[in-house]
Formats: sequence, structure tokens, C-alpha cells
Amino acid sequence: MDVDVLLIDDDTELCELLGEFLALEGFRTHAVHNGEQALAHCREHSYDVIVLDIMLPGMLGLDVLRALRGFSQTPVLMLTARGEDTDRIIGLELGADDYLPKPCNPRELAARLRAILRRTSVTREPRGELEVGRLQLSSAQRQASYDGQALNLTSAEFNVLQSLAARAGQVVDKETLCREALGRPLSAYDRSVDVHVSKVRRKLADCGGEQLILNVRGAGYQYAASTAGTLR
Repeated sequence: MDVDVLLIDDDTELCELLGEFLALEGFRTHAVHNGEQALAHCREHSYDVIVLDIMLPGMLGLDVLRALRGFSQTPVLMLTARGEDTDRIIGLELGADDYLPKPCNPRELAARLRAILRRTSVTREPRGELEVGRLQLSSAQRQASYDGQALNLTSAEFNVLQSLAARAGQVVDKETLCREALGRPLSAYDRSVDVHVSKVRRKLADCGGEQLILNVRGAGYQYAASTAGTLR
């Protein structure tokens, strides 16, 4: 199956290199080298996944991501400067699904993109609808609501919540959450899971679901619903 990837990066040579490699891996790529042009392009065209460089001239990549999340939930993989943890955390807070430091290995980029697509595909084997108290999740539609209010989760946030809710009352370690939500093993000093959990907590709280996800020190996280979940 062909996969359409949008590359947003001002480095034209890098875009050509990545485009050539990704084409060999079964991806179709299109490149835009300016943040404002990229936003306008995204309003008129749809892609399966976006690769976004944080260090763009003019309109920074983080501003592009913030604006993009105002009208699109297309999965985004950020390209960040190596060692810039602040940019990575802010990007995840703004709704990025994953990140990769530059310079990146094209083979690892392809692997990360496949991982994102695996966990966002609605054509995979459905797991039905999950209800845990006032929380409802639909795997087929990849939508979640609490007390009838839509949570508007990104793909990674949905996977984090689904993984926790499916084990309501149990502690889920970060390694499991990273593998199930991000499609990769947990690495040292990786705070991606923590950031996604924090965002899910805030969205639940906005809908009246406060203190549902507990931090179990040294063990992981727990969805502490008062009622057991049911899968339909």
C-alpha cells in the first residue's frame, strides 16, 4: 500500500535524499521548504504522515505544529537538533507523535514512520469499543470521550489512554506504554510517554475526569477507574 509522506524542511538536499530513500521503501513523498507554505499546503492536501523539521526559517517548526493541530490530526514526526530536549518536550506537548534527532539515519526514519502508521491505521484488526466508567474508546474510529465529551486526542495520546484503560486498576510500566503507544522500546532519558500521559490527564480533567491516571512511583501509570472496563 502506498503511503503519502509530507517532508517540511528547508534543507532541499536532505529532502531529496530522504525522498529517494523513502521511495525505495514504498513511500511517496512531497517536500515543502517553508512553514507558511506548508500550512497552506496541508489545508488543501492530505497525507498519511508528516515529517517536520523544528528549525525552519521564518515560521518555526513548533509554530507550524501548533497551527497544524488547530485543523489536522495527521501524525507528525519531528526532526530536532540532537540534544535539544526542550524542543522535543514542547513538540510532544503541542501534539507531535514522535521525534528523531538530526542528522538522522534514513533507515531509522523509515522504521519510525512505519511504527507511527501501524498504530494509527484504522484498517488493522479492530479491538472493539472499550468502556471504563464514563470513559469510552472506539478503536475502529480511534476516538475517545469522557462523560459524553470528546477528548480530541492525538494518535499517540489515544494509544496511551487505550493501553491504560484496557488494564484499568493495574499498573502499566513505561516500557509497555512506549511499545504499545509509540511502537518502539523505551530508551534512556526518553520522556515521551510522560508527556503524552500528562496531556491525556489534562484533557480528561477538562471533561471532569480528574485524578484518573495515577503515577505509581518507580513502576509506571495506572488508570484508576472505580468500575471495571468492558470490551464490546
